[in-house]
Amino acid sequence: MKILMVASEAAPYAKTGGLGDVMGSLPAALAALGDEVAVVIPKYRTVSAPDSRRIWDDLTVQAGTHRYSAAIDEVVLNRVRYLLVDCPALYGRPGGIYGHVDDHVRYAALNHAALGIARLIFRPNIVHAHDWQTGLLAPFLRVNFAGDPALLGTRCVFTIHNLGYQGNFHAGVATELGIGPTLYHPAGLEFWSQISFMKAGIVWADAVTTVSPTYAREIQTPEFGFGMDGVLRAHAGKLTGILNGVDYSIWNPETDPFLPAHFSAADLSGKLASKRALLEEMSLPDLPSRPLIGIISRFAEQKGFDLVAGIVPWLMTQDVALVVLGSGDTHTETMFRALAATHPDKVAAFIGYNDGLAHRIEAGADMFLMPSRYEPCGLNQIYSLRYGTSPIVRATGGLDDTVDRSTGFKFRDYTPAALQGAISDALTAFRSQENWTQRILRGMNRDFSWNASARAYRKLYAVAQAV
Repeated sequence: MKILMVASEAAPYAKTGGLGDVMGSLPAALAALGDEVAVVIPKYRTVSAPDSRRIWDDLTVQAGTHRYSAAIDEVVLNRVRYLLVDCPALYGRPGGIYGHVDDHVRYAALNHAALGIARLIFRPNIVHAHDWQTGLLAPFLRVNFAGDPALLGTRCVFTIHNLGYQGNFHAGVATELGIGPTLYHPAGLEFWSQISFMKAGIVWADAVTTVSPTYAREIQTPEFGFGMDGVLRAHAGKLTGILNGVDYSIWNPETDPFLPAHFSAADLSGKLASKRALLEEMSLPDLPSRPLIGIISRFAEQKGFDLVAGIVPWLMTQDVALVVLGSGDTHTETMFRALAATHPDKVAAFIGYNDGLAHRIEAGADMFLMPSRYEPCGLNQIYSLRYGTSPIVRATGGLDDTVDRSTGFKFRDYTPAALQGAISDALTAFRSQENWTQRILRGMNRDFSWNASARAYRKLYAVAQAV
């Protein structure tokens, strides 16, 4: 099968979160199964691809009233062709990947560029679009290019990585982007008098996926649907949840170059050495018998740190230490800074991001805390299992699908009391080291590699082709 994936980011070239990780791993897993895979992403100013070569000099990209010329660079990694859309006017600016006032133009243009690539450079059986930034690809393919012989028989799969980000813009951009009444109507792109890129993908794609089975059910409810639950229920027949995988070539305590000592399910001695090294690195007392909880996260409303704030007085009375790595919401950053200042023997916080430290926290912590309000899939809890670090999670989305009571600790009610109960259970369980060892070994032996997920996508592609 020939598969063209389109996304706003892909590791190692551009990454802000889980989408980048997926786009760095899923294509390679499909290629390993024998498929021919190419990935289209913008060539942002920050993209470094010294091994790339220019394969197309002048690709005209027409996004409504906007017309651009783009070049296409190619770099091959893990048997995957990464096709970088080089359009400095749109993607070569200073600043972050997202958050520009004309993001609607930037990503509409990406969709047009991807279809140009599909017509001229890489003719796919399946176009797989990821998240709202590529939501216009499906209607453009199904309507604007319906009669194009180069795209006849091409099917579109659309994946929702996080429904909380929908790409909704004021209705006036429809005219600016050349979107007329054929697409902009209540059963199409119109969403509460706005134009929605996310809704476009859901409505026009041949198949819609999201990143865990539980999240696929949750987003059809008002609690998790962000106003889109009715649309998703209307299209439930083509909605599937496929759990994300992880790349064990990067997240593996047996080979991880960031760790002071390696370990495995057969030899856990390096786990203790990693804990003691982490305590030293974070200037915490050398108390290896005291349970250590790790947190690695964006500080955002989604992540549940308001629950943590609600149990701080209780948590600080417990025989436990806390290592935190993250940034984002100012209130949460302030909370963890204050805790580290007032309880330096129990709390250490690194505000920002450090990849090496993230690996060392996974290895050195005994427990990993993810109290998310919602979590489409989540990856850190899966990394934690492989690193012998028992997750404490809210039973939502992919957290519920990947953590069970034999490997971690779960709570359902979104309340500080429920979180406190789960942490208390974990601290109690930790006191029985023999049982604790068996718990973490069960987690280390779980397999969440991309191979199973890639096979599930291949089956879905085959179904989409038959539509």
